[in-house]
Amino acid sequence: MMSTSNAEEVEGSSVDQVILDAARECVAEFGVKRTTLVEVARRAGVSRPTVYRRWPDTRALIGDLLTRELRETVAHADIRGADGRTKVVRTIVASAAAVRNNPLFQKIFRTDTDLLLTYIVDRLGRSQHELVAVFTAYIAAGQADGSIRAGDPVQLATMLLLIVQSAVQSAQIVADALPGAALDTELAIAIDGYLRPISGDTK
Repeated sequence: MMSTSNAEEVEGSSVDQVILDAARECVAEFGVKRTTLVEVARRAGVSRPTVYRRWPDTRALIGDLLTRELRETVAHADIRGADGRTKVVRTIVASAAAVRNNPLFQKIFRTDTDLLLTYIVDRLGRSQHELVAVFTAYIAAGQADGSIRAGDPVQLATMLLLIVQSAVQSAQIVADALPGAALDTELAIAIDGYLRPISGDTK
């Protein structure tokens, strides 16, 4: 039998997901600037205090929404590889393609570039820190099997974040020269070349 505290935890988690789903709908339809906690509460079918207890403002809610979207995207794109480097390349390229084709991110890329600018030139967001952590784990595994060059895994992962961000955020402006499949191919070559062991490397 589920305890009262566990039941409340499950119910709270469920409510959080319903609210995040409603926020996703609002952002996809209106963009970030026109999304309000009042409208999110209405779509989620919950009271406004229920939303405000969890998120003090729209920016905090959108931050958690983007983190959830990226976390799920990477999890769904987690691809096996013959070695650590192959896994990193395949997983990151698949994740980048999924983000480019995600309606939520497409809407933000079109209408809320100032939001993106904050996380490009000012500071890293929580979702970016999570990506660096995921990339770091992949890289450490690849270094252990000898398929990824020596170096600080966090530094290598952070550089990968910069490479992938650029490829995703600027994909539309180079679409004529690098349509989707071509972009994926070139991104894979870039990541593979960056991580490939250098002659003389030692574990």
